[in-house]
Amino acid sequence: MRFQASFPFFLLLGAVTAQAGPLDEPHLPIIPRTEDETARITGVTTPATDFDAPARFEEMSAGAATVRARGNADAFSQPSANIGFEGELEFKVGNGLFKKIWVSAPSSTLASDGLGPLFNARSCQRCHLKDGRGHPPEGPDDTAISMFLRVSIPGSPEDGIAEIEDYIATLPEPTYGTQLQDFALPGHAAEYRLQIDYDEIEVPLSGGEIAHLRAPTYTAADLGYGPLHPDAMLSPRVAPHMLGMGLLEAIPAADILANADEDDADGDGISGRANIVWSVQHDMPMLGRFGWKAGNPTVMEQTASAFVGDIGISNPLFTSGAGECTDLQADCMAARHGDGDDRVFEIDQQGLDLVTFYSKNLAVPARRDVDDPEVLDGKRVFYETGCISCHTPSFVTHRLEGELAQSFQLIWPYSDLLLHDMGEGLADHRPEARADGYEWRTPPLWGIGLTETVSGHTYFLHDGRARSLLEAILWHGGEAQAQRDAVVDMPPKDRAALIRFLESL
Repeated sequence: MRFQASFPFFLLLGAVTAQAGPLDEPHLPIIPRTEDETARITGVTTPATDFDAPARFEEMSAGAATVRARGNADAFSQPSANIGFEGELEFKVGNGLFKKIWVSAPSSTLASDGLGPLFNARSCQRCHLKDGRGHPPEGPDDTAISMFLRVSIPGSPEDGIAEIEDYIATLPEPTYGTQLQDFALPGHAAEYRLQIDYDEIEVPLSGGEIAHLRAPTYTAADLGYGPLHPDAMLSPRVAPHMLGMGLLEAIPAADILANADEDDADGDGISGRANIVWSVQHDMPMLGRFGWKAGNPTVMEQTASAFVGDIGISNPLFTSGAGECTDLQADCMAARHGDGDDRVFEIDQQGLDLVTFYSKNLAVPARRDVDDPEVLDGKRVFYETGCISCHTPSFVTHRLEGELAQSFQLIWPYSDLLLHDMGEGLADHRPEARADGYEWRTPPLWGIGLTETVSGHTYFLHDGRARSLLEAILWHGGEAQAQRDAVVDMPPKDRAALIRFLESL
């Protein structure tokens, strides 16, 4: 079954008036909001203060795009409920390209060659298995196929982007580029092997409970092309789940920036910052929304950068047939690539559009147990503890001409999409655009309770170090230190209710 594609709130549309935002959004066909709509949106997105019952439409995490929650591994792989028959057809073709196994060039299957020569995976699906969350290697015989290390070296002020204030310049590592690939075609050496060593940390909790955290140390072992630059900065990343990306892209930039408080003017200890990045697609600064540090501004740019970085597939935005190979990897640069036949790129604009459409329309499952008393009590704990200072419960997306699936939807991502200092414990000490080495984008929480159902594990955070939702909370520091400490000190009953609420998302 599908949920109905409309709600009373979204039918009350009036005359349009001009509304200018602080950042242009050239990728979206925006119909400006009316003053009446703006007032109603403020009302419907004001956080709850009454926790005796769920909020209206709260079960529908993605508005009319929401699908029913499935109890199997396909829970994250459904098309948005409101894309229609033609949209579903486009979605399925995009899904085929998302699952497509790329092969080395030259190949008799010209449309599928161009892999690598260095790569992290042979398809999008290999990292985002069932469109879910990646994980670190689980033992000596497991690969790091859904996890890798980003790498860069510090840049000079001249390497920055003058149009972006507070931009932190970095440069690719001279030999290894911007991310390390642990697979290679025959005749080529892989760049490295990911080695992770863990130290256990004991954390006493109220009520006599004890939690255990694992603190990772990352090593780029067995380097295939010589030592790293002495100033190389490494950052571990697991593949995030793919839910609701088109809806996140459709949140007005002005609404996201309204939550930014760089100087903590309200004195609450939370100072969310926007990551402003350079868009290759639009040749201008734009609000970063996607990636662990909000390093990409659009779903298409996120998709295109993954094609070239993870699989070594050239495309209209990132044109190198050698993928992430550098000039110091001569054999890789000289190898036969898949753009040497009739194709200009290894995946063309039509293919990139289809995978982008698929990625934008992976549906968010409906909430479960929204009226369960323990879930409601956990929601109260979440809100009153101050978690919503970063995990903003809801937004209403832009009204978009011709893009009804994402248009004017009340959504519940539980993220402000801003950067926050998460403290020394989670710091990677590697900047990305305006994000410094302590800052991470607030990850959306929708679908988090179905992680084990889809992905077969409960590993969380940017590097999968947390083995449970509680461990993820206990790693919070920096701006979230007070909230983390409140969870440590609260009655065990409240802590259990908090986890139960998160599992309902």
